[in-house]
Amino acid sequence: MGDDKAARLPQAGGAPLEARCPGRTHPVVRPGPGSLAAGPGAGPLDVVLYDTTLRDGTQRAGIHLTLADKLRLARRLDDFGVPYIEGGWPGSNPKDAAFFRALEDQPLRRSRLVAFTSTRRPGVAVQHDPVLAAALAAGTPAVCVVGKAWDRHVTVALGTRLEENLAMIRETVAYFVARGREVIFDAEHFFDGFAANPEYALAVLAAAEEAGASWLVLCDTNGGSLPDAVTRAVQAAAAATRTPLGIHCHDDAGLAVANSLAAVAAGCRMVQGTVNGYGERCGNANLLTVAANLELKLGLRCLPAGALVELTAVSRYASEVANLPHREEAPYVGANAFAHKAGIHVSALLKEPALYEHVDPARVGNDRRVLVSELSGRANLRYVLGAELDEPALARLLERIKELEHGGYQFEGAEGTLALLAWEVQQAAGGATGTPGGQAAFPEAPVPEAADPGWPFVLESYRVTALHDPAAGSRVEATIKVRVGERVVHTAAEGNGPVNALDAALRKALSEVYPDLEQVRLVDYKVRVLEGDAGTGARVRVLVESTDGRARWGTVGVSTNILEASWQALADGLRYYLLGLAAAPAPGGPDPGPEARPSVPAPPGAAARQATQATQVRQARQA
Repeated sequence: MGDDKAARLPQAGGAPLEARCPGRTHPVVRPGPGSLAAGPGAGPLDVVLYDTTLRDGTQRAGIHLTLADKLRLARRLDDFGVPYIEGGWPGSNPKDAAFFRALEDQPLRRSRLVAFTSTRRPGVAVQHDPVLAAALAAGTPAVCVVGKAWDRHVTVALGTRLEENLAMIRETVAYFVARGREVIFDAEHFFDGFAANPEYALAVLAAAEEAGASWLVLCDTNGGSLPDAVTRAVQAAAAATRTPLGIHCHDDAGLAVANSLAAVAAGCRMVQGTVNGYGERCGNANLLTVAANLELKLGLRCLPAGALVELTAVSRYASEVANLPHREEAPYVGANAFAHKAGIHVSALLKEPALYEHVDPARVGNDRRVLVSELSGRANLRYVLGAELDEPALARLLERIKELEHGGYQFEGAEGTLALLAWEVQQAAGGATGTPGGQAAFPEAPVPEAADPGWPFVLESYRVTALHDPAAGSRVEATIKVRVGERVVHTAAEGNGPVNALDAALRKALSEVYPDLEQVRLVDYKVRVLEGDAGTGARVRVLVESTDGRARWGTVGVSTNILEASWQALADGLRYYLLGLAAAPAPGGPDPGPEARPSVPAPPGAAARQATQATQVRQARQA
């Protein structure tokens, strides 16, 4: 391979490819049409990524991409720098044909677009096969041709002779090569075929190679192969062919990424996969996980310079386009990939992140998260809250958190409620002047309430009534009485449900004193039943997410009464904002500045409530 990087590539038996197979053409991939270079002036790639999300990925249950969705995702992958993007099967459905037509006028900037197709049908000449004609009409610079490499598939699934299958492969590949297309040949079921009849599986590769295929991709279509078997089969293919090899793995045994890496170590220079591992049954090899491992673990370049930091953003973008929840546990890119919960872990993490993180999350565009729960220690609280609470205050806060979690609360995703608990402890410990050391728990909080103890509002009572008329439908009204400073506000509002009515009544009651609350809106509302066997009398946990257009925060409530749990979460969401905690500087981060802070006036008579603040705190938490 010639360069230092190539000398470090893991090879079967410890020898480089040229030493094992003199004269072979398995080079480090050079730039060509479609810009396969790692970036301007950056040189060639060591491993080429081939994305098949737009075809194989859409075979996942629950994914239904529109034409617009496919175009959006193709553009994003093009910007990301994936060398090959397989757009679909133009001979199989009108949507894929329309996709290729749409990209004829506005082609991809960096990636090489690929049309997928099968070999000609048994007994049909290539020039008379409409499926091949459709792939040719797509006008792509490259075509991926799939052919059977397992003899049993040939005789049972195709219902034809083994010799005819070889002719189908040879003639189809030659058909596209003669018309100026780069051909990537996918040897379907190669590993099962190699295990059953290695001579025939290798004959399939030879047929495609003789016809002029540019790549021979070995497919673990059933996804059941183990890494050792993959290694042995790739080594045999490398010894029998001269054309660059690729790997295409499915995840039915949970080994798609491991098998892809084993194949690279054995000599493959192309890896096919999908974003987030989308695909039929258990999915395909997650191309993002493969890319991170190639670059960060093996030192092999597979992306343009600087692209790796976009990994998390690309993953989340694909989830949004596919309208699927983002996998929180996904390696490298998931929300929990660098999340730490155990107190002993966080304590060590604060001393040296590498003690519990295999890579810096920033290298893949992700963030470190430290969670607070009954498993946490004081280090978790210090990291999350960034508050200068003394040790006794931290101990009280931790004990309170453990009590609440025992009762069904959960503070992962409820940072607003957690901050209010810390604020409560800080106020009780330090009074109006903050902590005993004089340092406010939330420095420069813009709301006077944060320096003068007392909640922005305290509930006196609420009543919710629902009337159902079969002719007129349902009508819900909430009446609420809250104390804001020395003033008691009593008002009512209607809503399309009891929680919506209560939320509307609370906002109406507070709007005159706190007009800035108009900026705060609810963006998510989730209910979880904690004890399903208790039926309709079970405790529920309500988690709401709020935003002021700048920041987002979650709050939580728990009760056997879903309305009461909702009230707790809704009220804490507004208190968090009114106390200025939404604009407090993040741990280790810059102050967002006065322009990011709400201009919320202190309620009248706040100072007069200082003596009874502890009682009000208990009332507010029990409300």
